[in-house]
Amino acid sequence: MKTIDPVQLEIFKSLFHSIAEEMGATLKRTAFSPNIKERRDYSCALFDAAGDMIAQGDHMPVHLGSMPLSVKAAIGRGDIRPGDMIVLNDPYAGGTHLPDITLVSGVFQKGTLRFYVASRAHHSDVGGMSPGSMPIAEEIYQEGLRIPPVKLVSGGVINIDLWDLILLNVRTPVEREGDLSAMFASIRTGERRLLEVVRKYGWTSVNPYVREILNYSERITRLSIRAIPDGEYEAEDFLDDDGVRDHPVRIAVKMRIRGDGVEVDFSNSDPQVQGSVNAVYAITASALFYVFRTLVQEQIPSTAGGMRPIRLIAPEGTIVNARPPAAVCGGNVETSQRIVDVLYRCLAMALPGRIPPASQGTMNNLTFGAGDPRTRQPVAYYETVCGGMGARPQLDGISGGHTHMTNSRLTDP
Repeated sequence: MKTIDPVQLEIFKSLFHSIAEEMGATLKRTAFSPNIKERRDYSCALFDAAGDMIAQGDHMPVHLGSMPLSVKAAIGRGDIRPGDMIVLNDPYAGGTHLPDITLVSGVFQKGTLRFYVASRAHHSDVGGMSPGSMPIAEEIYQEGLRIPPVKLVSGGVINIDLWDLILLNVRTPVEREGDLSAMFASIRTGERRLLEVVRKYGWTSVNPYVREILNYSERITRLSIRAIPDGEYEAEDFLDDDGVRDHPVRIAVKMRIRGDGVEVDFSNSDPQVQGSVNAVYAITASALFYVFRTLVQEQIPSTAGGMRPIRLIAPEGTIVNARPPAAVCGGNVETSQRIVDVLYRCLAMALPGRIPPASQGTMNNLTFGAGDPRTRQPVAYYETVCGGMGARPQLDGISGGHTHMTNSRLTDP
């Protein structure tokens, strides 16, 4: 077995992270919509040949734990070849909500699969019953076009039938075409840079550090968990209602800390609801990944290794792991924030004086549509509005910022 050099490990950690960041920069610069170009509502990440995340750009936390599940769903097709790209947005296949479209591609060196790269971006409209594709819905079919893992590109050639099908089902096809093309560019950027790394260092040198990056994240995360006193901690909080029925929705968590491992159990949470605030499993996993990531004081990469010490129990059919055809668009932007608050409330019992109080508990979504009188074409607008953030042990809170699961900016007026 090759000896791991700590200096070389740092080099590869930085290389992979910088590639994910460059993918994001490519997407931002070439996108058509303000939602991606200015709000920066996107994430880009790298994965090893098994589909385990080895690096993610400093983008959207709500994508942290969910993108890997989308990549696994894409890999599950079993036929990704050089030049292929899989597209999907299905929340029940690792997605978050329908506006978040993901592209996944394999990175091949002389015909051998070495990595996967993925790009996810929030598209300001993907059809459905209202502009912005964030309606007060009662089933997912009302929310927009639902795309399972399918090949949008085969051997470098766009599947024009699927391309046309997508663009025909959205209100702003020109903008969607531009944003999807920008996602293509971000994917190709990641592929090109990864192959440059492999050519420079050689696969036999790169491969051990790909594995070690995962192990490193796991070790540091376990050290952070070990600093939490062993025990069982419980907390609950509520959504005001589900948008359809006027009654609170309970999110309850029980956390069991044992040494350097943790079990997080949402079994006592309410059943899934009629409205659109249901969270899919990928959302709950993302919230959990984010919370424990913030407990790590060292600078570590966001990788699949960070989730190895954590066991998530989220029973199907509950508000934190809804079954289809439940509506879920609000689960991404509302329930995800409340899950974070409940997890922090639970940890505050174990780590008094270290955990901040709840923040605004919402992403404050604003969507609307209009007709452009000049072009007679529809316009769809999407925004998340800043809100309050809880104080930290050494710092006051802030009155206007994006918190926790959202890391976007306000659109320039």
